[in-house]
Amino acid sequence: MTDFIHPDWQHILAHNHLLDFDHVWALEAPWFEEPNRRRGGWSGVSRVELALPGGGSRAVFLKRQENHGTFALSHPIRGVPTFQREFDRIELYRSLGIPALVPVYFAVRRSSVGHRAILATEELVGYVSVQEQVSRWLRDGVPPRANRRQVLQAVADLLRRMHDARLQHSCFFPKHIYIRTLPDGAVEARVIDLEKSRRRPFRSQCAQRDLYSLLIPSLHWSLSDRLWFFKRYLGLDRLDAPAKALWRSIARRATGKGRVDPRSARSLPKLLTRT
Repeated sequence: MTDFIHPDWQHILAHNHLLDFDHVWALEAPWFEEPNRRRGGWSGVSRVELALPGGGSRAVFLKRQENHGTFALSHPIRGVPTFQREFDRIELYRSLGIPALVPVYFAVRRSSVGHRAILATEELVGYVSVQEQVSRWLRDGVPPRANRRQVLQAVADLLRRMHDARLQHSCFFPKHIYIRTLPDGAVEARVIDLEKSRRRPFRSQCAQRDLYSLLIPSLHWSLSDRLWFFKRYLGLDRLDAPAKALWRSIARRATGKGRVDPRSARSLPKLLTRT
């Protein structure tokens, strides 16, 4: 596969002598998170400040891995690097106009020790994860309804666009959704960690998995906020029979897997009376 370099970053990488695989691989940078090690391989990420030709700097998240693969029908024995799958998904989302990460550099090499892969993406400047944003609300005080719903609207609209394209994220947790407030007060949302994202035949399959991943960890949201989010995602003013059935299915799955206390889960169906 041909190495990928984002055109907007070509001159920045050149200025930092990082246009070829070996130089990027050898770059010394502290781990942003401890590397994930499994089955003789490893995968780690660093945050790197790159100097700009005219002064100043911009940051990227530099991910490097060795023999850290996943199964693929096209490579049933050796598999493919997980970064290959993530890069492919990033490019798919970009081609569909769905906000995700911006790739800076991607390349794979086969060496004497096995597969090596590099994936660098732009730092999301001004963004914060939904998980962190909600933690701030709980710590500093919940903002007015209008402000909360700007966030909920951005996330609901993002998820609807994904599912309209039959794209299931598979790990659509609050920590994987990043938001920022624009000067006009509107909120923009992006999704990260696309390695497990996949296309599904039916929209309902996407909804079952991703709504469960998002709404169940967010039980501290008020019932009215969760109902508003659910209706915004579905594009409904009132929940119809299929929408109510979908919500009941998510609630049953949550209690069946022990993700929430059954006593707490009894509050979930209350949404169905607030249509």
